[in-house]
Amino acid sequence: MQTTPLSEAPFMRVLILITVFLAFPMTLTARADSLKQLQQNLPTRVLNWTAEPADQFYDPATIFSYIDGGAEVYKAYHMQQCFSRRYANPGAPAIVLDIFDMGSSLNAFGVFTHDTDGEVLALGQDARLKPGWLSFWSDRFFVSIYTEEETPAAAQAVRALGQQVAGRIKPQGAKPRILARLPTEGLDSGSIRYLHHPVVLNYHYYLADENILDISHRTPAVLARYQRDRKEARLLLVDYPDPQSAEKALAGFLKDYLPDADSRGAALLENGRWAAAELQGQLLAVVLESDTRQLAVSLLAQVFNSK
Repeated sequence: MQTTPLSEAPFMRVLILITVFLAFPMTLTARADSLKQLQQNLPTRVLNWTAEPADQFYDPATIFSYIDGGAEVYKAYHMQQCFSRRYANPGAPAIVLDIFDMGSSLNAFGVFTHDTDGEVLALGQDARLKPGWLSFWSDRFFVSIYTEEETPAAAQAVRALGQQVAGRIKPQGAKPRILARLPTEGLDSGSIRYLHHPVVLNYHYYLADENILDISHRTPAVLARYQRDRKEARLLLVDYPDPQSAEKALAGFLKDYLPDADSRGAALLENGRWAAAELQGQLLAVVLESDTRQLAVSLLAQVFNSK
């Protein structure tokens, strides 16, 4: 059973151990064929590491037997299929490459944003390198290459394999349009999380057991952290399919989470921080926590004053 170093949380550590995600907007059969086509173009040897003979494929049902916890996160991003290959070198740690078909470049980007810690590399799209693990997304793919023990030689092989895999994925994918609505002043770009499932939101910021914002595959959302003048805040944007859905979500949020909101939609939380919400059309902006009311209101104003 596979384990993964995606994050410090147990189920997320398992999540990105060995992952390369592919996303193809076709039928499941066509996706499988495309994944196998990519398989045929992958290197069988990297430096002194040689691919083991039996590649593995997993679908949304069998992925739970491969990833020991954390598969629910991949499910939240609509994983279609997973390809896994191990590279062996006698007397050296194994290197594992996984490829997951995520159904779209947006989902591949979303999985990537689940853990963006690490050194930034010019490889694929937005590559990150941490001890023993390299990840990036490119087009419809999220790529994860993991070594079971980091040594200087293994680290070199991980980078070399990443370069070869990235070179076989063309073209690059587009990022979600909702990112353009994030104010740029004070934005911590490494904190950006793209999502469309309440499970993912609650992992990064626990809101409620219930899905009080009606987040679903029909509502692209982005969560980000801000810092201005040593004051911090978290901003969540949710794009609903129509104004009516957005109005319903805002009404439910105010009732269940901010019943004491003032005329600007702001309220003081029990922890002494501020939350606020504003809606224009089908875009809902929510400041989940802010050190000051002024920062919360300012962020909302900037969301809707910029296009």
